[in-house]
Amino acid sequence: MNFKKELLPFMALLWASASLAQISNAEKDSLYIVQVEDQAGPAKVLHAEPLYIDLIRDLGARKGEKEWNIGLGLTDNLRFDAYEALIEYEWAPRDRLGLEVELPFTFYSPLNGSLRDSIPSNQLNSLKLAVQWSFFVNEAMATSMALGYINEFELSDFRNFGDPWIKGNVYNPFLVIARRWGNNVHSLIYTGPMIEHNFSTGKFLTAFDINTSFHYMITGTRNFIGVEFNKTLSAGDFDMTLRPQMRLGIADNLLVGIVAGIPVSRENQRFSAFMRLIWEPGHVREHR
Repeated sequence: MNFKKELLPFMALLWASASLAQISNAEKDSLYIVQVEDQAGPAKVLHAEPLYIDLIRDLGARKGEKEWNIGLGLTDNLRFDAYEALIEYEWAPRDRLGLEVELPFTFYSPLNGSLRDSIPSNQLNSLKLAVQWSFFVNEAMATSMALGYINEFELSDFRNFGDPWIKGNVYNPFLVIARRWGNNVHSLIYTGPMIEHNFSTGKFLTAFDINTSFHYMITGTRNFIGVEFNKTLSAGDFDMTLRPQMRLGIADNLLVGIVAGIPVSRENQRFSAFMRLIWEPGHVREHR
């Protein structure tokens, strides 16, 4: 018996399987990008979206996209812990246009013998209404840009709720520029002023946010690891928080994001943690 001849088909099968395994990871990314971008409708580039300072809707949003977010967070301050909770709904009523409604809450717990009256009161912080328009989407350059605006009606805390109902307003126009480098590496800049108008005093306070982020998307999935650099300039003061993060797909239309907060130059804030649950109703993906 000619064993070499008998083994030839088996060896060919092994070689083909090995070759497929070698190219599968390289091709998975490009195939998934094609799946997201080459659908009916206008051009769209796949970008990794930051988890803490998130976008109003995907850049290059397509009509009919929608998403629910639930967020939970904890910030360790010197005199108290602050517990964050938010619920938001975002949707695209037309191509490249995203809208969002958000209700953010904060609850406080005293530390180190601090009196309850000496710390902030629990509150529904505000009613946030936002819009975002992707004015530039270029698949060849893997680059997208958007302009947006957030209007935040600030509400009185629970200790004084209804007196008045709305104590101020925050005007927040912003610009987003995102670029994907190759198949896996993503970068994004989110920047703009926040102008707070206190109705009782009539005063305006202005801060400027510069949020940059970098992410690595895991091959063939929407899972990623990355970091946000959240920077704020206000009245000559500079604050920055590093937020390492990861996002995991736990179902076809359900993702969870986990974020840690590490302050670099904050006088009163220490470490923080944040988790975001993302549900995309009616949306099914081949990859998670």
